[in-house]
Amino acid sequence: MVHVLSGRILLRPTDPERSRDFYGERLGLAVAREFGTGPERGTVYFLGGGFLELSGRLEAPASPPSPAGRLWLQVEDVAAAHEELTAKGVEIARPPVKEPWGLIEMWITDPDGTPIVLVEIPADHPLRYRPGI
Repeated sequence: MVHVLSGRILLRPTDPERSRDFYGERLGLAVAREFGTGPERGTVYFLGGGFLELSGRLEAPASPPSPAGRLWLQVEDVAAAHEELTAKGVEIARPPVKEPWGLIEMWITDPDGTPIVLVEIPADHPLRYRPGI
């Protein structure tokens, strides 16, 4: 068995400065560390129990622009995130909706089309609530 100590998601943006603005300023992710210098520097953000790293540069967006993967970010209050992100000019692909499986989800995309799902887990949802434990 492989003993994993830490993990991170690695994205290669087409415009690193635009992506740093999106993840750092608009989403408000805290910087864990940066490496290199200038506009091509790498930036690692805290992402709950993991990390999101923006490094390198793609010459053109992936085709199709929506990769098979997506970022799933759990937030405390999706409605509050909706208000905050709308005020910061983030385009909302789908406003908050309570899904049939009980989670409240809102969808956005990053500047390169990477889908991001912001998720609120209600207090009575099985992911949070375990009777008898």
